[in-house]
Amino acid sequence: MVDAKTVAELRAKTGAGMMDCKKALSETNGDINAAIDYLREKGIAKAAKKESRIAAEGLANVYINGNKAVILEVNSETDFVSKNEEFTSMLDTIGNTILNSNAKTVEEALELPCEEGTIKDLIIAKTAKIGEKLSLRRIEVVEKTDDETFGSYLHMGGKIAVLTVLTGANEEVAKDVAMQAAAMKPEFVREDEIPTDRVEKERAIFKEQAMNEGKPAEIAEKMVEGRLKKFFKEICLVSQSFIKNGHIDVATYVKNNGGEVKSMIRYEVGEGMEKRNDNFEIGRASCRERV
Repeated sequence: MVDAKTVAELRAKTGAGMMDCKKALSETNGDINAAIDYLREKGIAKAAKKESRIAAEGLANVYINGNKAVILEVNSETDFVSKNEEFTSMLDTIGNTILNSNAKTVEEALELPCEEGTIKDLIIAKTAKIGEKLSLRRIEVVEKTDDETFGSYLHMGGKIAVLTVLTGANEEVAKDVAMQAAAMKPEFVREDEIPTDRVEKERAIFKEQAMNEGKPAEIAEKMVEGRLKKFFKEICLVSQSFIKNGHIDVATYVKNNGGEVKSMIRYEVGEGMEKRNDNFEIGRASCRERV
């Protein structure tokens, strides 16, 4: 029986998680020194020490098989490491493993079996080998019907990944829409998806701007509506001017090709995360070590 005090001591010495420490102690009959060696051999102790470090670089990718697709983001500490073959191979293993499973969340994905044990074990092992904190940040699993089409596009080598679903259009059109989303960064597919509080907030800002310009209330109201329409065109995919033909919007382009945009998911690596500012120096240092 493993007691809580020994688990706490092992956690303090290695930085590993509680369940990992319990397992290590169980495997070594409560011998704390042997448990430390066990965690080191598994790469868990080394990975745990990196847990507090910032991992906001990495890659995003899309994996498709028939009527199912997975979009995911895996992070590293530096852009230099995300170009490493060990990292890209791990990304593909994670993506294809999720694609061929019933996992829907990151938590479920981490427990999926693979050659290294589980996806979590794979990430721990690669963290120990590569020497940086690595993490599976987010995933989304999308399923479609036979009359729908997936479109995917990777920009900047996987710094941005987009997955679209269109009805009644072919793969080329679906890919064009994904490319549009990658380049123009829409937040929503169409206006009715924008939360009411977001619309009212923008309306209030535009009204204040118009009043500050000294416009009469009646004219100010018309200005507000005009600015709101422009705002919607910027953040809604189907309302944006199509990048391959600025004379029409995305909705018209898709409709002209017999389709309609159903959904869009856009991942940009590290968005909303704090980033390190020493990547360049780390990369240079790593290069010098190889010389």
